[in-house]
Amino acid sequence: MSSIVIVGAQWGDEGKGKIVDVLTEKANWVVRFQGGNNAGHTIVIDGVRTALSLLPSGILRPNVRCLLGAGVVLNPTVLLSEIDRVRSAGAVISPGRLVIDRDAHLVLDYHILVDKARELSRGADKIGTTGRGIGPAYEDRSQRSGIRCADLLNPNKMRERVRAHVDEKNKLLKYVLDSKAYVDFDVLWERLSQEAEILAPFVGCGSRIIFDALRRDEKVIFEGAQGVLLDQVHGTYPFVTSSSTIAGAATVGTGIGPKMIDSVIGIAKAYCTRVGEGPFPSEIDGALGEDIRKRGHEFGTVTGRPRRCGWFDAVAIKRAIRTSGIDSLVLTKLDVLSGLPAVKVCVGYQVNGEYVDDLPASLEGYEGLIPVYEELPGWSEDISAVRSLRDLPANVQSFLEKLSALIECPISFASVGPGREATIPVEVSDVLRAFLP
Repeated sequence: MSSIVIVGAQWGDEGKGKIVDVLTEKANWVVRFQGGNNAGHTIVIDGVRTALSLLPSGILRPNVRCLLGAGVVLNPTVLLSEIDRVRSAGAVISPGRLVIDRDAHLVLDYHILVDKARELSRGADKIGTTGRGIGPAYEDRSQRSGIRCADLLNPNKMRERVRAHVDEKNKLLKYVLDSKAYVDFDVLWERLSQEAEILAPFVGCGSRIIFDALRRDEKVIFEGAQGVLLDQVHGTYPFVTSSSTIAGAATVGTGIGPKMIDSVIGIAKAYCTRVGEGPFPSEIDGALGEDIRKRGHEFGTVTGRPRRCGWFDAVAIKRAIRTSGIDSLVLTKLDVLSGLPAVKVCVGYQVNGEYVDDLPASLEGYEGLIPVYEELPGWSEDISAVRSLRDLPANVQSFLEKLSALIECPISFASVGPGREATIPVEVSDVLRAFLP
């Protein structure tokens, strides 16, 4: 078997889509195993940028088949729009190339309205949700009342269940959330029934398909969304996403056993970013943070929201390595730090005079928290055209070596630009090498 799980090792937006794309030249399958269209991946091929929110990043490789796993919550309207957009860019998307797991749940209009109304009702205590309806869809799944992709195969039988959901959510919107939003069942059903007819041929049993593929020794990449530090259980709660983002979610979200995973790769920027609310110990305030945001084009793929920027946080990364069993780290956006006289790395925290080497468990634990930094020499050279480790400036090589030592994890690749070609091998395992051209 040859299987890799790829997860973001920070708060998302680390460049997972690009790395998945780099590793898919010899892959057979790319599997998206959790999240919804609240996550975005941007892939740059020959200077052309393609933004994806639901389709796995391997969809742009004609030799790769893709699966939206059971752990995904899927907005059919968004998916069909994305399929049309990617097809117009020249990609072939057919039931032979794309499978939607029958056990994946749907995100429908009422989930979106409830999500937005609930966030509005929180006022100053808002979480920072994207308002895409992801959380409410996972709530319905947990309550065992959600509408699944399997229901698309027989839409007439799901009609009354959808109507019951609409009635329930309209009452929730009006009487609990004090919202004027309203879902028109007839409008929703007309669109959904048409979407069901289009999507039904794509629906299949993802668990069986991937199990059989791995038994045939096909190469499979499991693609996570968001980042490990946004995990519903192990992230910076309550400012987390609605699904499990750690590597173990690949087995749950696909329906295969953990023994079928060969390696876990974490993706991290050479600095940190975070979108929305929530703790961010190494955040950079002022002009420097704004400068890094502009240099790195740090605006959300899905929402367009500006990302908060901070120094690389080795403490947070070590938590991600622990909770996901990360074997090696891919470091992206090294080129963004070019020109800085010095770069900092957060190596610990001080809380009330006490040294802390892990993220606090509660929001109160961040009160008075002061990051402890180690400062390293910067580099002035433009490294965006460098294609080998030995050609990187000495200070960049020292930076990579220092980070690897601090996080006690090898760095497998260093990325110096958005394109496929700007990915430099550093310390590549045999499992990863099997995916490389």
